[in-house]
Amino acid sequence: MAALTRNKKKGTTNSKSPLMKKAAKPRKPPLKKQRRCILEEKPEVSTEEEIEQSNEGDEGSESGSDFFSDVDGDKGNDDDDDDDAEPLADDFLDGSSDDVEGTLGSDSNSDSDESDIEKKSRAIDKKRKKEEQDAKDEFTMNIKEQPDEFQLPTKKELEEEARRPPDLPSLQMRIREIVRVLSNFKDLRPDGAERKDYVEQLKADLGSYYGYNAFLIGTLVEMFPVVELMELIEAFEKKRPTSIRTNTLKTRRRDLADVLLNRGVNLDPLSKWSKVGLIVYDSQVPIGATPEYLAGFYMLQSASSFLPVMALAPREKERVVDMAAAPGGKTTYVAALMKNTGIIYANEMKVPRLKSLSANLHRMGVTNTIVCNYDGRELPKVLGQNSVDRVLLDAPCSGTGVISKDESVKTSKSADDINKFAHLQKQLILGAIDLVDANSKTGGYIVYSTCSIMIPENEAVIDYALKKRDVKLVPCGLDFGQPGFNSFREHQFHPSLEKTRRFYPHVHNMDGFFVAKLKKMSNAMQPSENDEPVETTEQSRVSSSDDDDEAEAIEELEKPSVTKENKNKQKFRRSKETHKDKRNKDIKTKSGTVEEPRKQKKKRSQWKNEIAQAREEKRNAIRESAKERPKHRG
Repeated sequence: MAALTRNKKKGTTNSKSPLMKKAAKPRKPPLKKQRRCILEEKPEVSTEEEIEQSNEGDEGSESGSDFFSDVDGDKGNDDDDDDDAEPLADDFLDGSSDDVEGTLGSDSNSDSDESDIEKKSRAIDKKRKKEEQDAKDEFTMNIKEQPDEFQLPTKKELEEEARRPPDLPSLQMRIREIVRVLSNFKDLRPDGAERKDYVEQLKADLGSYYGYNAFLIGTLVEMFPVVELMELIEAFEKKRPTSIRTNTLKTRRRDLADVLLNRGVNLDPLSKWSKVGLIVYDSQVPIGATPEYLAGFYMLQSASSFLPVMALAPREKERVVDMAAAPGGKTTYVAALMKNTGIIYANEMKVPRLKSLSANLHRMGVTNTIVCNYDGRELPKVLGQNSVDRVLLDAPCSGTGVISKDESVKTSKSADDINKFAHLQKQLILGAIDLVDANSKTGGYIVYSTCSIMIPENEAVIDYALKKRDVKLVPCGLDFGQPGFNSFREHQFHPSLEKTRRFYPHVHNMDGFFVAKLKKMSNAMQPSENDEPVETTEQSRVSSSDDDDEAEAIEELEKPSVTKENKNKQKFRRSKETHKDKRNKDIKTKSGTVEEPRKQKKKRSQWKNEIAQAREEKRNAIRESAKERPKHRG
């Protein structure tokens, strides 16, 4: 064994040994494995001679063991393999020393290559760790330079921004920081900072970034918390999904969905709260020009427009009024729920919109509807007071809930516009209440809705109606939606306004909408406490009846001296004097010169007594004059 290893180191072995061929074949793979193990155990070997010595020692021991195992196993086959193996063995033995040295050299080169690769990989890992550490250091340095206390821009910075084009990324970053501070202002408040300054800066930034005017963005900031406000504004920037309503007068939703799916329309049921709605994601054909649309199987209608009709819940064989019907989406829905029974008065004030209303009624197969063209405020005079069972008033409004459809609302609406709409809506809702019969067996309901989120157009209008008429709010019958406002700014509304429902795009994925349902309790008008015109009309009725009695007494006492013309003049003069006295009295009380009790309505009996006393004095004076006149004549 020792001789063999020595001969192998010198590069010479027994050239006539027939077993070298078999011993040489399995030697190369174990050598590589051994070298790898040695390199793993001793990674810091520096010189090639040490690597070669370790490899040679391992190789010799391994080759020797393999060699002797081959010899012992192949003793019986030596004679058969001598002739065939001898030339190969000679070739192998002749170049054995060179080959061994070459293999060792190549192995050493491969080991050096592997060590170079390891060095490179170590260098790469070290460089990567250094970059990560530098990034962490830079991040911590930035945090130190920019603390959590966000600082508002100074006046000079704002002036410089005004001169330059708007920098949208910096605006967006500042909006986020202000929202973060305002969401937890108590803890994140900088020293000496006021909430008002942050709110004003937020209004300015939102207006310039999203394109709102100062009035609208200011109102939204007052209505919503800052986090919800950002969600609402972001939702206004996205379009609402297209929805259609199945016409149950002609088909069912399942059948319609199957037909549209075969035409390449990708759709789903709208939601659990609707049994007739479908939401359309995309379509290979125009959704408003399919044969099914032209046949009246469905109506293109926003999801929010379903809500007021569902709240109205009309029944068969009722008399229903739609005060603002065009283009007919809600009217046709009411007709479908009534199954074409009863009567629907579809009113529309604007003449150009009557074409679309009539066309949709014909296309959808509605036969129980009468189209009329009146101002909604005049309908009680036309149809008669207390003449219908239910009224649907989708009032004209500012459209602040459908900004995603009409972006011009961002800049076109002002406080005057909102007040004008609110004044019209109050007149319309009083007319709607007067139309409804409180004694209806199945009805007596009024549904008021707008596509606006402004409080003066919604809660303020309902609160006004509660004061002016004998009505009360009832649940809308909708399982979702947020309750209405009970107070806003300095205004306090009726507590029952919680029964109204508000819908927002960022919460319900539909247009901004407001729905309220009223129940008429009696047909008598209920005036408010400060309703002076109603009181004066009642007083005029009382005074007219008393004047008639007085006129009869005067005619009996003094027929020749009192004519009809003089009697009318006296009536007019007395009514004018009483009106002036009352007006002067009101002016004095307002100016503060005369202090009177606030609750004047409970003194109504005193007013009657005073009027009766004054009339009695006048009658006595007339009687006395009548008694004295015959003496003068005689």
